[in-house]
Amino acid sequence: MPHDEEPLRPLDRTEEMLVRALGNVMTALPRLVDADMVRDGGLPLSEYTPLMHLSEAPHRRMRMSELAAACNLSLSGMTRVVNRLEKQGLIRRAKCQEDLRGWNAVLTDDGLARLREAWPSHLASIRRHVLDDLAGHDLAALAAALRRVATAP
Repeated sequence: MPHDEEPLRPLDRTEEMLVRALGNVMTALPRLVDADMVRDGGLPLSEYTPLMHLSEAPHRRMRMSELAAACNLSLSGMTRVVNRLEKQGLIRRAKCQEDLRGWNAVLTDDGLARLREAWPSHLASIRRHVLDDLAGHDLAALAAALRRVATAP
């Protein structure tokens, strides 16, 4: 340890509880939402998420690498999900016009329709497992703090 740095201070009880709670949320929330969505309509969260990002993108298309980053997946993991969605006719691949070496994932009309069908289940699950428990809290401040945590170097 360099001499100009202070020794590490242990987490206090509140800090420890927060870190553990965040860890639990990071593992439990996707499982809970996924289970709700599969039960309600058959579309797992792993397939809903890329459809959602593509629906928000210009011309409903994104480079595979951008889609992977948006979904917090490796490129190979994203490729596997896109393969499944492509077989269902929900996404198609198109050569990237700006860089002919790359590929875009493009949301099809069927994919947009499937996303719209699954949206109520996703919304209800998020409300039940997240927002209902946070009523009365400053959601904008919480969202900003979590974004900083997620994007810290």
